[in-house]
Amino acid sequence: MSHSTSGQPPRQAQLRTPLGRVRGAGSAKSGVHHWWMQRVTSIALLPLTIWFVASLATSAGLTHAEALAWIGHPFNATLLLALIALTFHHTASGLQVVIEDYTNSDTLKIALILLTKGVCWLLGIAAALAVLRIAVLRVVA
Repeated sequence: MSHSTSGQPPRQAQLRTPLGRVRGAGSAKSGVHHWWMQRVTSIALLPLTIWFVASLATSAGLTHAEALAWIGHPFNATLLLALIALTFHHTASGLQVVIEDYTNSDTLKIALILLTKGVCWLLGIAAALAVLRIAVLRVVA
């Protein structure tokens, strides 16, 4: 069926609801979810960052063994792991927005997003493994 000379869409399209006509059109597929996740992670990071900075400030002058014991404490290790996970997730998400907004080439955009997410994953895993290694060694010892 072709368009009429009056500029009207085909009869089939006229029978669809306004939502049905726009569904799948445009880029509004995961933008709201992405926006909400940025807000949720930033809100969760606020108390974790305050705890971490306060802990660092009050632990100045600890010996190496005391620092390992502090990291290995289950409460501290849990909060450190949460801080690591949320920080790298939030970082990757924020950098993705910057890349999407300022990169014109789709190929370059996808490559940069994948690279950013990969680097954040690798650094996050390395940091988490370091905390877990200290925590597990403390439990074993």
